[in-house]
Amino acid sequence: MIHVLLIDDHEMVRLGVRSYLEIQADIHVVGEASDGQEGYEKALELRPDIILMDLVMQPVNGIESTQMIMKDWPEAKIIILTSFLDDEKVYPAMEAGAKSYILKTSTAQEIVTAIRDTYQGESVIEEEVSERLENRPTLLHESLTNREQEVLALIAKGYTNQNIAEELFISERTVKTHVSNLLAKLEVVDRTQAAIYAHEHGLSSE
Repeated sequence: MIHVLLIDDHEMVRLGVRSYLEIQADIHVVGEASDGQEGYEKALELRPDIILMDLVMQPVNGIESTQMIMKDWPEAKIIILTSFLDDEKVYPAMEAGAKSYILKTSTAQEIVTAIRDTYQGESVIEEEVSERLENRPTLLHESLTNREQEVLALIAKGYTNQNIAEELFISERTVKTHVSNLLAKLEVVDRTQAAIYAHEHGLSSE
């Protein structure tokens, strides 16, 4: 039996998806959530086999919820189920750790098939989404070293150079070098812009 958690802020969407899933012999909906925060909490509580995640929700959206879930439960299998195909949502969602990405224009049977395939460990990517990912431009932060990524995450949390030095057990001078390098690589002029970049791309450690 595949246990599924539905996270979507539209009650009618949840009702429709649940109704179809519940007639499948091998699928059982174990819970629902109407926003990303509630979804995060229920995901950790219920530990479902599959999470169907909407993207546009308030106050915590699907990308943020995916980041939170993957941070505390890296084994989670999340399927993004959304109406949106724009790059600002596709790239961050997949970077956050979503396993599959399908559109709400998919047929009910296609959604069921995606659930079964994702459960088996496959990634199901809508053809239009796959094309976007294949043509994805190289992101600036992909050039950061592991240490620079650690420094950036701490900058995003508001740490000073001294705080970062103490946290990573390195000298403050070394921190300054890392900060200077990562600012150049991210093409930003100060720590504030670096912090904004980190949050937008799911690179903060919060």
